[in-house]
Amino acid sequence: MKSPELLLPAGGLERMRAAFDYGADAVYAGSPRYSLRARNNEFAKLPVLEQGISEAHARGKKFFLTVNTLPHNSKLKTFIADMEPLIAMRPDALIMADPGLIMQVREKWPEMPIHLSVQANTTNYWGVQFWQKIGVERIILSRELSMEEIAEIRQECPDIELEVFVHGALCIAYSGRCLLSGYFNHRDPNQGTCTNACRWDYKVHAAETDEMGDSKLLQGFDFNRAQEEANAAFEGINGQQRHPLADKVFLIEEANRPGSLLPIMEDEHGTYIMNSKDLRAIEQVAKLAEIGVDSLKVEGRTKSVYYVARVAQAYRKAIDDAVAGKPFDYSLLAELEGLANRGYTSGFLERHQTQDYQNYLSGHSLAKQSQFVGQVIDIDEEGWATVDVKNRFAVGDTIEIIHPQGNQTLVLEAMTRKGKTIDVAPGNGIQVKIPHMEGKDNALIARVVKP
Repeated sequence: MKSPELLLPAGGLERMRAAFDYGADAVYAGSPRYSLRARNNEFAKLPVLEQGISEAHARGKKFFLTVNTLPHNSKLKTFIADMEPLIAMRPDALIMADPGLIMQVREKWPEMPIHLSVQANTTNYWGVQFWQKIGVERIILSRELSMEEIAEIRQECPDIELEVFVHGALCIAYSGRCLLSGYFNHRDPNQGTCTNACRWDYKVHAAETDEMGDSKLLQGFDFNRAQEEANAAFEGINGQQRHPLADKVFLIEEANRPGSLLPIMEDEHGTYIMNSKDLRAIEQVAKLAEIGVDSLKVEGRTKSVYYVARVAQAYRKAIDDAVAGKPFDYSLLAELEGLANRGYTSGFLERHQTQDYQNYLSGHSLAKQSQFVGQVIDIDEEGWATVDVKNRFAVGDTIEIIHPQGNQTLVLEAMTRKGKTIDVAPGNGIQVKIPHMEGKDNALIARVVKP
């Protein structure tokens, strides 16, 4: 079985290095002006981008550059000039979505490999064959595909690279084609300025329609009770009976916009504006590798170095085990559960009931088993590590030392700050020292919440 590439996000140099340290074969990063991650992107600065590509190549790794906006006319005038210095840095491929921009790059730089972005919504093998004839080398398949559909595409298109998302946030719109952020804040997700409006805290109000079909607030209706009844009665799309309230119109209200009520309906596939659970397909890694998927991709260019490191480490082991023919290691699920998440789903890869796709319990990220508390920045000759503190931890806590050479769980015995013994590191913005850290350079430290 061929080992698929493990592709991690990189929002900056530190996260890129962590991705490589913990097992990634390649990273992808946002280009200046033409990326869907305009915020928190250190690589928007050309010297940083050039350094990142150079470091990746020095380590024998790959660096892909996203150029996946769907631009309006105003951005076309400078596109070629903007791209020239980026192409000169020799990224390993450009990730693109817009047919016009792809055409321009193919004409100007025919030697530059192009990977088709998930924004292009490729859902069938004819679409793959079309883009292959255009000269695209890799297709990032739509997140809406099942395992069976991916296998069929591979069978019908054996000689083009296929990439599949396996972990990270799921956009509630169809592969990212969302208007919600633009409606609320005039910040277009397809221009790289998404405000994640689908993840805001909404309240739901019952509504009725007048004779013109317009929605208005319905008084005297207990939505929470009705929702519990609906959840109990409505189990999904697999032929179950549907609760009658699911066909009614409701109004939602975002927490910071009182009085701004939006109508919302639910059909047999669920609602489309509420918060999605996060994708976690680590259990499907072996099957995807067996199908012949060339690259397994993790979402999260705005995520922390801790997220990048832990996800890379978990998926690296899953891939290596799959290729070696070993059974799936279920402890990897617990490792990923410890990361901040909104609940997990395998998305559309495996067909589940509707409630698996949406997170009705909470719109906030929940760290359920561990919390990132610090990063080692130096170790002295006696094995005391200087830790840059990120969150509170204390003597007596069970901590996990995360390191590329292997993780270690221990009970913290001592801690000092500025030469004085202390019991608690109160939080972000200070440095402390902890003992017994020989050989753990640049390690990450997590406090185990549920040992």
